[in-house]
Amino acid sequence: MVRGSVGVIFGETGTFEFKVMVFDSSKVYRGAYIKVWHDASSEEKDHTWVLGQVMAIKRYSNSFSIEEAMKGQRVDKSDDKIVAEVIIIGSRDENGMLRAPVIPFSPGSPIFAADEVLIRSVLGLTGNEMNIGMLEGTCIKVQLSVNSLVQKHCSILAKTGSGKSYTASVLLEELLEQNVPLLIIDPHSEYSSLKVAGEGDAEDFSRFGVTPKGYGSVIKVYTPASKSINPDADELFRLNGMNLTVRDLTSIFPDNFSTTHTGILYEAIQKLRTEMETYTIDDIIFEVGNDKSKAKWNVINVLEQIRETGILSPNPTSIEELFQKGKAAVIDFKGVAPDLQSMIVASLCSSLFEARKLNRIPPGMLVVEEAHNYAPEKGFSKTTSTDILRTIASEGRKFGLGMMVISQRPARIDKNVLSQCGTQVIMKVTNPNDLKAISKGLEGVTSYVEEELMRLPPGVAMLVSNEIERPVLIDIRIRKSKHGGESVNVLKAAKTVTPPPPPQVIPEESSVSAPSAVRRTVPPVSIADTHGHDVTVDVPVIDIPGNGPVSVPPPKRKPTRPPRLESENESEGGGKLFKKLFGANR
Repeated sequence: MVRGSVGVIFGETGTFEFKVMVFDSSKVYRGAYIKVWHDASSEEKDHTWVLGQVMAIKRYSNSFSIEEAMKGQRVDKSDDKIVAEVIIIGSRDENGMLRAPVIPFSPGSPIFAADEVLIRSVLGLTGNEMNIGMLEGTCIKVQLSVNSLVQKHCSILAKTGSGKSYTASVLLEELLEQNVPLLIIDPHSEYSSLKVAGEGDAEDFSRFGVTPKGYGSVIKVYTPASKSINPDADELFRLNGMNLTVRDLTSIFPDNFSTTHTGILYEAIQKLRTEMETYTIDDIIFEVGNDKSKAKWNVINVLEQIRETGILSPNPTSIEELFQKGKAAVIDFKGVAPDLQSMIVASLCSSLFEARKLNRIPPGMLVVEEAHNYAPEKGFSKTTSTDILRTIASEGRKFGLGMMVISQRPARIDKNVLSQCGTQVIMKVTNPNDLKAISKGLEGVTSYVEEELMRLPPGVAMLVSNEIERPVLIDIRIRKSKHGGESVNVLKAAKTVTPPPPPQVIPEESSVSAPSAVRRTVPPVSIADTHGHDVTVDVPVIDIPGNGPVSVPPPKRKPTRPPRLESENESEGGGKLFKKLFGANR
């Protein structure tokens, strides 16, 4: 055995894979990186180290019989054989290109544990700007390039509870460190916690080479609802409510407008444009009310719903305010209806894309949490924000506008959006439809990758990138800021004792006398008498201390027509009609 080797190649070999008899099982395990010296030709320049990865490992013994297994006795394990299956990744040539061997490896060649320099070089882990964690099973930091992540878009996919929001926050922290502008669509109030410094074990922070830090000075939270619904928000978010077009209004509730309704709205807005320089939604409602068609009431109903949301304002939030260098704006949708969320995302993203094309705002990244709600796949649903998100995914790179899509349902995201993401961070996924969507929509995903995705523990992600030669497993680093997406501990909440309400002190009857009612005068009230004439009466109002004024109800109104009196002959047998129908003697 060669000194330092952990195994030796045996059996049939090829240019893409071979088998290894393992000597040191502590250095060779599933997913481990190994290296082997390869004599590609007679020329010395072709001799180089080649990187490989262990894809499967097996252990067996020929001496342990069935009889011994039935007895459950086994003393000697020295004859155990450990066999590993290795795939070849390749090596870099003098031009930096990745090359795979063209000549099979020789049986009997020793293998060694790969060093950090070779792993970084061959895999393409050459970025040095964004520290997102460590290569699984090693102490090698995984650092990405900001330009590659932003310009070529990014997706974070995982099932619920696997840590996708945590991982997204790690990436956002690194982008903020690089002064990249961020606009975050936050449906569940998870990203405002970026303001607060994180808490955790000092050993974990030291292991990943980070320190706790809050980003409160560069993050501002906006709410489209109100401060009463979302008191943690810093500012209100409002859309422009002046000079609205038919398209602006029909995009809010597209299913509520038919062709007739749109025609009524169009006529009203056209008339307002000829008469007024500026108009509001109140003016539109008034003008629609003048229409002679009965369908106007449906239009008025929808317009009033839009007005009641309060999202429209003469002083809207500008895109220049939201998208600033080195700062992040969080649009917190807490308390906002789903239909209204989609409309806001559509309007906001359209303004963002147009402003970036005109160079009114700096290059940056749009972050869309729960992206399957705003850009769903065809056949699931249709939202007003789908088209603009597709446009940003396909054309945003030309203008320096990147997009990060985050979702727990990869199968429900629009494939045109997902396929444009050059960097994918995928955590545990078990749904067969989601696994199939990942395999079809992303590059570099094989059957091995699908098997790994089903077994990933929380906190471990698979990184697939155009900059990296093959998918790699990453141990995501600890957050610098506070985690804001923890699940509610139902059992802990159930065991928490709710403090009883304070006891009410009831005064004794002997010591406290009941408050006396005080009558006060109020303006007279007119009511009708028995003959239909108005009569002015005084309705008393009694003030009872502690209860406020109590109005005494007015006397019941007497009937204006006197009751009908039957004649003496009809008093015993009922009315004439009754006798006529049923007989006088019945």
